[in-house]
Amino acid sequence: MPKPCDLQINIDGQQIFLLKEKVISKYCGGLKKILNHRKRRGHVKQELGIRINDFPGGPEGFELVSMFCYNNGKIQITEANVCLLHCCAVYLGMTEEVISNNLLQQTETFLQGIFNWKWSDTLVILKSCEGFYSYADGYGLLEKIISVLAKFVQNSDSNLLMSSPSASSSSSSPETNSAKRFSFSSKKTTPEKIKSTLSRKAWWFDDLATLPPNIIEKLVQAIGAYKADNKDLVLTRFLLHYLKLATQTREVNCSNNGEYAALAETATYGVISVGKKTFSCRGLFWVLRIVSKFGLGRDVRTELEKLIGGVIEQATLDDLLVSGHDMGVYYDINLVIRLVRVFVDMNGSDDGMCLQKLKRVGRLIDKYLREISPDQNLKISKFLGVAECLPDSARDCYDGVYKAIDIYLQSHPIITFEERSRLCRCLNYTKLTFEASKDLAKNPRIPPRVAMQALISQQSKVPTVDYVTESPRVKPSQLVLYNEKTRNSFTKEKKEMELNIDKMQWGVIELAKLHKEMNGHVSKLIMLDPPRTSSSPRFC
Repeated sequence: MPKPCDLQINIDGQQIFLLKEKVISKYCGGLKKILNHRKRRGHVKQELGIRINDFPGGPEGFELVSMFCYNNGKIQITEANVCLLHCCAVYLGMTEEVISNNLLQQTETFLQGIFNWKWSDTLVILKSCEGFYSYADGYGLLEKIISVLAKFVQNSDSNLLMSSPSASSSSSSPETNSAKRFSFSSKKTTPEKIKSTLSRKAWWFDDLATLPPNIIEKLVQAIGAYKADNKDLVLTRFLLHYLKLATQTREVNCSNNGEYAALAETATYGVISVGKKTFSCRGLFWVLRIVSKFGLGRDVRTELEKLIGGVIEQATLDDLLVSGHDMGVYYDINLVIRLVRVFVDMNGSDDGMCLQKLKRVGRLIDKYLREISPDQNLKISKFLGVAECLPDSARDCYDGVYKAIDIYLQSHPIITFEERSRLCRCLNYTKLTFEASKDLAKNPRIPPRVAMQALISQQSKVPTVDYVTESPRVKPSQLVLYNEKTRNSFTKEKKEMELNIDKMQWGVIELAKLHKEMNGHVSKLIMLDPPRTSSSPRFC
């Protein structure tokens, strides 16, 4: 009759193994020490039981160890189980000191051939560590496996940069690439070829995209391209691919995840190292959208924004519409202000090329203003920050700014009179077209004093003959600007413009007269300044 099991081992509270103490102790030095220690303390044999928490691989790992022990120290070792067996052997002290050719020795012998393994085998062994990464890392397995992967990646980088753009990298494999490793060494790598390369994925991108960020971080470190040391173009492209997939397929708190943040920083440094020679303006905004989700450090973000700001004249409206939900607004207004300021600092000279770029950005910012104006959470200070971040020379016409102001006022009907006047300070009235000035003067959302100032500015665009200049204080009856003789000399177009201006000016005069008859409430809305001695309204 076989001897009954005399040892109970509880693994992680999930499964209890009934074993023979003699069989297990023959190979597991760690368990043997625990059992001997308990016997010396007076525990009876029937009560021998051990609970092991956080065992490598859980019950599955211990079951493999039991099979090894009950099979006289033999078990089939494969790429899929070698890492688990190795970690279990180290954990349980299954060394040569306990018995010759123990489990630890057998796994180490198997792992000696890892540098000759195929890519697929190396990937299998790495993914097998998923349930016990901490043990595999602590016992040195991850370092060994990742160093093998790093060599594959580095070799593929050389192949990808030297191969012809027409070749399909996604269909390549480490085996086919090894045959072509030195076949293009005489070809020169040009920026155009690099751009074409970066638009394609290396064959290993999707294979590594499913790995956790701590493994990818170790891989980057093994390649020697971590954070500011990253000058690897293909690795940079992979990291951007990886981070983009992480935001789409994984539930991660990116802003608080240090592992992802380190990868985002590494990718950004890689982009900065090649700059605008490799990435277009739209490509740089694409990078910014990806890495911003992972909480970039201030220094590396500043460098990336300098790179984008230097080419922002190539941007489109869609490029500028970066989400700002985490800041309480629909779009990231502060980002655009910073980028435009960088651009202005780099293109501040008055030469023709810089002025042309400034005007291009001016038209872009006017479109951006109209896009962000309906945002209910957009503050006036932010609107003005965008409108005023460019010098006056960037705009030949301010009609776009006026349209944006009008949209803002329509979307924010409850703002005060003072705030409306403040909002209009970004307008250059002399650069408004006549049609815009006419619309502004009739606009009930625009403060009357702003409308008057716009009208006065329009007068300078009409030939000024026979102005009444005898007295600085002009009465309403003296605001007729031209005599009949002069008017007859104007073209038909100028006559029509003058007539419209006269009508609007008399409308302003009527406002001044009506002011004397208004009650105190309306007086507060229109006359915000202290009483003046002048008989005519002051244009501010």
